[in-house]
Formats: sequence, structure tokens, C-alpha cells
Amino acid sequence: MAYHGQGQKVQRVMVQPFNLIFRYLQNTSQIQVWLYKQVNMRIEGCIIGFDKYMNLVLDDTGEIHSKTKARKQLGWIVLKGDNITLLQRVSN
Repeated sequence: MAYHGQGQKVQRVMVQPFNLIFRYLQNTSQIQVWLYKQVNMRIEGCIIGFDKYMNLVLDDTGEIHSKTKARKQLGWIVLKGDNITLLQRVSN
């Protein structure tokens, strides 16, 4: 438990990865996926499906190179869970 000013208690709760992925799926959030062993490339898209191995089905997907900021449209892809390092929502 963490404390936050003037004696108020703020409880921090860790969200399980599958709950977070399911929330992104329900809200049709645009997400960014950081890839394992390909640190200069990110994948952005909208989750339309996943399984227990964290394999993701993404729609309206783009490949973004972090150094050159070049973007390539990919469309609909299946991304294997072994390649995922981090998921984050893209703020527009």
C-alpha cells in the first residue's frame, strides 16, 4: 500500500496481462507493441483477438521504425506472443 499526501491511502493494484489485453480488446484501443530483439521497430494496431499464449490478432496495423519515424501499413496481422516485450495504449 502506498501513501499519498495528507494521510490519504492510495492502493496500487497490479493488473494481470490478460485482463489488460481483454480491456484493450473491449475498448478497441489503438495499441503499440514493442518487439523482442527488434528494438528499433514498433507495431501499432487494434486488437481483435488473442489466446492464452498471448498471440495477438491486430487490425489496421502499422510498422513504425523508431529512428527514422518511417511508417509502413501492414493491415491485418497475427503477432506471436514470443515476440512481445511490452504493450501500451497509443494516446492520440
